Amino acid sequence: MSAAKVLSEPPVKVLDEAELVRQAEFILSALDAGQFRFKERRHAPRITYRVKATVRLHSDPDESGGKIIFTRDVSPRCMGFVTPHRLPLGYGGVLELEDPQGNAINLDCTLLRCHETVDGWFEGSVYFNRPQWQFTPDALPAKNED
Repeated sequence: MSAAKVLSEPPVKVLDEAELVRQAEFILSALDAGQFRFKERRHAPRITYRVKATVRLHSDPDESGGKIIFTRDVSPRCMGFVTPHRLPLGYGGVLELEDPQGNAINLDCTLLRCHETVDGWFEGSVYFNRPQWQFTPDALPAKNED
């Protein structure tokens, strides 16, 4: 038996779009339910903002389409998310998403946090390189109360 072992990461689970969205919604719901157990450490309040987005890090290959993330909450300075991808801390990139008015936007950002939260899913946050005033409570459209 050889003393050398080849270490490799487990294969990434391939999920169809509907299953990916279903799992993301479940995890976001669980994180929201558990948020009251911990002391809030954020300096600025965030508001719930849920959209599917893509982050493309500057270190990604040119042909890469980026990694899918599901946003959790937002403030003019940062955004929380969950993703099935392990992302490297401190890396800069471009976040592609829809703003509250429905416009596709690209925002320069830096990855602040990304840690595993549930089997194969990661919770994290990005810092916007410039304030994004479209993510203030006054700028967001009112929720439709049916």
